[in-house]
Amino acid sequence: MALQAEFGSLESYFWQFVDNHPLDGGGRPASAIPTKTDLSDALSKDLKKRGFKFIGSTICYAFLQAGGFINDHVGECFRYSEQKKANGKR
Repeated sequence: MALQAEFGSLESYFWQFVDNHPLDGGGRPASAIPTKTDLSDALSKDLKKRGFKFIGSTICYAFLQAGGFINDHVGECFRYSEQKKANGKR
């Protein structure tokens, strides 16, 4: 609730970490997709500072992928190009 009060919504809080625009993973092969990044490290650190528990960098990266903040579909996946096209319209 504190995040909602400060940022207007949880969505706004998370979008600020990607500058309000989904990141493109570049359609890299599955073996090259990271399990965490500097971005997920920063998100995890900020959430922990705000009192969240059990919120490590790997969990944060998976959330960013699942939430559409990062397009990490492999290049051969039909969703990669669909998401890339849709993200250009955001």
